[in-house]
Amino acid sequence: MVDEMSPVPFYVQLADALAKQIESGKLKPRQPLPSESTLQQEYGVARGTVRAAVRLLRERGLVVTFTGRGTFVAER
Repeated sequence: MVDEMSPVPFYVQLADALAKQIESGKLKPRQPLPSESTLQQEYGVARGTVRAAVRLLRERGLVVTFTGRGTFVAER
């Protein structure tokens, strides 16, 4: 869940939570990220928030997106 009282935007909180899962090895390289709808339900956020978080992870180099195939954890 995201912290609604935090001054940090929801999408940054979500991106940080997913980054922690990647760094801890819970999400492994080449593994697909959970679907947008799964992340929406799991974290209680809107689709736009999920998309912004994934975009931030892409900018950080943690995930790669392939059109029509999905978003995957990047190789280290």
